[in-house]
Amino acid sequence: MMPPATPPPAQVPPHGPPRRVLIVEDDPTVAEVVTGYLSRAGYATEHAADGFAALDRAAAFRPHLVVLDLMLPGIDGLEVCRRLRRTADGPAVPVVMLTARGEEADRILGLELGADDYVTKPFSPRELVLRIGSVLRRAESAPPAGGHSPALRAGDLTADPGARRADRAGRELSLTAREFDLLVFLLRNPGQVFSREELLHRVWGWEFGDLSTVTVHVRRLREKIEDDPAAPRLVTTVWGAGYRFDPAGGELRP
Repeated sequence: MMPPATPPPAQVPPHGPPRRVLIVEDDPTVAEVVTGYLSRAGYATEHAADGFAALDRAAAFRPHLVVLDLMLPGIDGLEVCRRLRRTADGPAVPVVMLTARGEEADRILGLELGADDYVTKPFSPRELVLRIGSVLRRAESAPPAGGHSPALRAGDLTADPGARRADRAGRELSLTAREFDLLVFLLRNPGQVFSREELLHRVWGWEFGDLSTVTVHVRRLREKIEDDPAAPRLVTTVWGAGYRFDPAGGELRP
């Protein structure tokens, strides 16, 4: 159980209405603390205490982000995440998972289902607020002011950073926010090797964290852009060093 804490000063978002965050947590103390911190940070919040209520509230509240505990009564967080992904109308709602330290297998499965981030219990509410802000900024990022960010192309693979859209051979790819960010980063840095630590810092913005997060997202990205994910030719592994993007045909063209 997480001890009560004093929320930080209010931080009202500078533009537009408050972002809506659905908190799915069956522990009333944790839910109360998280709700307090997010409300003080300027978010509009709703709470659901079980999996079925979470799906009902997500349909009615239409949150910009879901904070989702894995261990829930009714249906567990993994199934909630799976159903949110399956029923998403338009871009999938970002999900930040709350997990216990002993749930590594479930955490990795959650990332494979499309969760954008996770925080392990016991956690710092301030860290959770920062993680939520980071995920929302990436999910809602707009083209740079004064012009359209040019699309990146490699072979039949195209990513448009401004529209946050990627396609292969004219077919749109269904990518989570983190998968898209990883793809764009690799497209912008062809032929360079990046360790998992470097990718965690430069794509996720984390100074430290579980490196399996990078491994899972690389595997998920390969499943969506490679002809044979088991023998990747675009995102290749450089053993002992990290990963490298090798453009189809050997050339990346802006």
